[in-house]
Amino acid sequence: MRAAAGLGQIVRVTGAGHSFSPVCRTEGTLLNLAKLGGVAEVDKASREAIIGAGSRIADLGEALLPAGLGMENQGDIDSQTLAGAISTATHGTGLRFGNISTQVAGLRLVLASGEILSLSRSADRDLFRAAAVSVGLFGVIYQIRLRAMPAYRLHERTWAASFAECRESVGRLIGENEHFEFFWLPKQDACAMKCLNSTSEPVSAPAAIVEAPPGTVERYLHPERVDWSHRIYPSVRTTLFNEMEFALPFERGWECLEEIRTLIREKHTQITWGVEYRTVAADDLLLSPAFGRQTVAISIHEAAEVSYERFFRDAQAVFLNHGGRPHWGKIHYCDTARLRSLYPEWDGFWRLRNRLDPKGVFLNDYMRELGGLPA
Repeated sequence: MRAAAGLGQIVRVTGAGHSFSPVCRTEGTLLNLAKLGGVAEVDKASREAIIGAGSRIADLGEALLPAGLGMENQGDIDSQTLAGAISTATHGTGLRFGNISTQVAGLRLVLASGEILSLSRSADRDLFRAAAVSVGLFGVIYQIRLRAMPAYRLHERTWAASFAECRESVGRLIGENEHFEFFWLPKQDACAMKCLNSTSEPVSAPAAIVEAPPGTVERYLHPERVDWSHRIYPSVRTTLFNEMEFALPFERGWECLEEIRTLIREKHTQITWGVEYRTVAADDLLLSPAFGRQTVAISIHEAAEVSYERFFRDAQAVFLNHGGRPHWGKIHYCDTARLRSLYPEWDGFWRLRNRLDPKGVFLNDYMRELGGLPA
């Protein structure tokens, strides 16, 4: 960091390369933390683990299991590094569960000056609340103190429902299940439903999963199963895609989905990829899309080789009309004025950022544009 800053270079950090937005792009120094991985220490009494920032989420479950611990929640993709996931507020689903950043008890960062800064809620609450979702703007996260849970097994059930059936049951299913989500599939106008709940049942032998055609409900369905949580949360993704996701106030979620459905059925009839519907608990992290409110996250997708901008721009207009906030790791077209209107602590976040990195070492062109800063 000292060498790069001394040369006047912009420094960004790459994780797993999963983000769809250009948050890591730089012509300066790009740091890869793959060798700063692994679980360094586990405190069974406090249920906390010290983890290298470059650790892949996919590797943490098996590493924590011998200590009788597991992550509180995960998303349905686990290829991200832990630092990348918390920096972009990556999440799973369930109204009792915040995004992965809310599982962080402490952070250690290397600042632009080369100094090391340790943060926790108790040591510097305001700075911690900003740094926990900072999109790499505060410093290089190299160590994370993660709050874990006693290891647990999950029972997974998937089934198909018509859109009308989903509409009638969605509120009940969100309330009755620890984790519930669904994909609406435009091609069939049907929903692939999934719920996960903790269980004392033994691990079941995995059943063969038949590969169904893309864009169909059947692609998301497979036999019921029970396994340790970290083996149940992730889904297999074999096709490259582009994605946009917005976080809506919980009470606006279904109405927004209805409008996205109409947009696809009446204007963008070429779309066959599923629209994902998940829930996230409210939190107090300054740039978290779930800041201050229970949230519904709606994601849209298009194949990597297909043009997506017209559809995504039209969908963003719908999301914004419902108060949606963009996911930091996914495609969006929001400018500074819009982002400031969506995040009550926007200006406070940038004041703290400027205090830690006054020379803008971590500001690539994309982040400067988002922050409304001169090039």
